[in-house]
Amino acid sequence: MKRYAIIAAGGSGSRMDSAIPKQFLAVNGKAILWHSVNAFAEAFDNITIIVVVPAAHEAQARQICNGFRDVVFTHGGVSRFQSVKNGLQHVKEPSIVFIHDAVRCLVTKDLLARCYRQAEEKGSAIPAVAVNDSLRVNEDGSHKVINRDNIVIIQTPQVFRSEIILPAFAVDDDPRFTDEATVVEASGGTVHLVEGEYTNLKITRPFDLQIAAAVLNERSALK
Repeated sequence: MKRYAIIAAGGSGSRMDSAIPKQFLAVNGKAILWHSVNAFAEAFDNITIIVVVPAAHEAQARQICNGFRDVVFTHGGVSRFQSVKNGLQHVKEPSIVFIHDAVRCLVTKDLLARCYRQAEEKGSAIPAVAVNDSLRVNEDGSHKVINRDNIVIIQTPQVFRSEIILPAFAVDDDPRFTDEATVVEASGGTVHLVEGEYTNLKITRPFDLQIAAAVLNERSALK
């Protein structure tokens, strides 16, 4: 079955204290975006990678991705929903569709393969990991403990069969849509979780760059 990977690279990096969008910052000599695209290119021989970027940064994204084959570019929208919807317009045939945060540049082949297998079998694969910290919720000026055993942290890639994700996005944006799973659920679909990875870090703040560099160095040493 055909494979597509939509790489959502439209973030501004406001929490990174950088004038450069975080997906273009370097980790171990390569842009974060490069590492994410490379993960999919190495994991699958036959995959079309759709990079969704702000129009003002398309030239930079093209330069970063030069050397990868079967990569197309489209512009982001005013929200993540619209950006992903723009990317989905390039999905033209029955397929498995990965939707991935560009700033999760530590995604592994094992996780990609696990998501792919489950999406083929069940129609969707949403990686999730358990919460290790104690949690409290603020309510009306007070707070209370909640049971962390009932909470999971959702990651990307979120993976779907095209016949599920394409019709789900044939709607207008809605504040309820925090990720692709919520869009599919709003359309009446069921989403299925799959085991994620704690190293599948979403780079958000400056310290995350140090963690990503350490993980990549460790992986290089093991090769």
